[in-house]
Amino acid sequence: MDTEAQPTERDRSSRPSDSEEISDTEGQEGRSRFALVSRITQWLPGGRISLALLVFLVSLLLLNTFVLRPFEIPSGSMESGLRIGDRVLVNKLAYRFGAEPRRGDVVVFDGTGYFGDADYIKRVVGVGGDHVVCCDKEGRIRVNGRSVDESTFLYRGDSPSTVPFDVVVPDGSLFVLGDHRSESSDSRDHLGSPGGGMIPVDDVIGRADWIVWPTAHWTRLDRPDAYARVPAAEGAHG
Repeated sequence: MDTEAQPTERDRSSRPSDSEEISDTEGQEGRSRFALVSRITQWLPGGRISLALLVFLVSLLLLNTFVLRPFEIPSGSMESGLRIGDRVLVNKLAYRFGAEPRRGDVVVFDGTGYFGDADYIKRVVGVGGDHVVCCDKEGRIRVNGRSVDESTFLYRGDSPSTVPFDVVVPDGSLFVLGDHRSESSDSRDHLGSPGGGMIPVDDVIGRADWIVWPTAHWTRLDRPDAYARVPAAEGAHG
């Protein structure tokens, strides 16, 4: 018998198993990542504290760019719900996956070329195809033939509008008003401007979802029920 062809116990035990090879590879990768972090912390003034701060700032930048953005209320046009100096969180993903602004949403938009070179916050009253009229016999705004009771959010003492209007909102646009109508420059005041006072949906930055500052005002901005019974515009497909 050829004994040299038979592997000995020592031959078999001396070979590393597959699991040992994988474990060694993972260990090398882990040590490599640890070494990279060590080199970065050695290079950065302040070491690990500076690295942690840098990671936090980059994460905050990405969050602000793609997900949430703080917005400070600059005027009294959305009182009494939103007061000057309040800060709201704007959901920038609200309309990025096929969803569209809905009547009653509070939106922040870029008014450049329409309202002025700044960002504005207003409430959506009409969406593409809607027929918006002011006012009915009781002084209420009508949307697609349905009168809307705005009393739950309209500034106390204000009428829905002292400016009469009768407009059809173009597709891809919004008709917006402030809740404090007597202090708001909105779609009513720009009917004769480029775009007819309408805001392109593409210029909407996002939907204001939360008041986050001051903490005493902390609350969620829910869509009111006032527009729930407004029928779809003629020719609209739901």
